[in-house]
Amino acid sequence: MNTNLIRERLHRDTKPFVFSLSDGSRVPVAHPDFAAVTPGLIVVVGKRYAVTNIDPLHVVAIEELPPRKSKSNGKRAH
Repeated sequence: MNTNLIRERLHRDTKPFVFSLSDGSRVPVAHPDFAAVTPGLIVVVGKRYAVTNIDPLHVVAIEELPPRKSKSNGKRAH
């Protein structure tokens, strides 16, 4: 995928998304601040500071994640 398209997605909003790769794997991005893009490399920092390096040519799609459900304790706000 073109790195300019990836950069556009990173700057568009702060919602989480997933990079879908050519081998079928998926790399979640919790927030755009956890991803960096250069012309030949995408670096994603995940849970527990795990780092994933991705060749942009292997990104076949960027999928938006559904909003996270807020944790509720069952009480209604008054």
